[in-house]
Amino acid sequence: METKFSKSNISVTDIVNTENCSYCNKPFTEELWCKECINSLEKSAENGNKVAIFNLAKRYYNGKGTEKNLEKAFYWYQKAAENGDENVMNYLANCYYNGKGTEKNLEKAFYWYQKAAENGVKE
Repeated sequence: METKFSKSNISVTDIVNTENCSYCNKPFTEELWCKECINSLEKSAENGNKVAIFNLAKRYYNGKGTEKNLEKAFYWYQKAAENGDENVMNYLANCYYNGKGTEKNLEKAFYWYQKAAENGVKE
């Protein structure tokens, strides 16, 4: 069953407990979104949804569904990695290694590559 929400009846609970856009109900991982998806995704990420955080970071990094913004991508990758999302640790390490969204820092890149490896991430 597809559920659509309007701006007037959306609650924080709807946003926190979903992995879908609260407006169009499409999964955050889909390519085609409604124009409100980034806002919904950002609210969900701000409330700690790991799927939302990762997908928001990727969208800012690649410029899909929103303008490319490497600083925002770095912010969300960092937030996810610091909260223990091992799958994001390599993305954060790559940002440090390549100076994307932050100053190049090989020491921090190594730290996050090592942390990812310790958590079983192979790539």
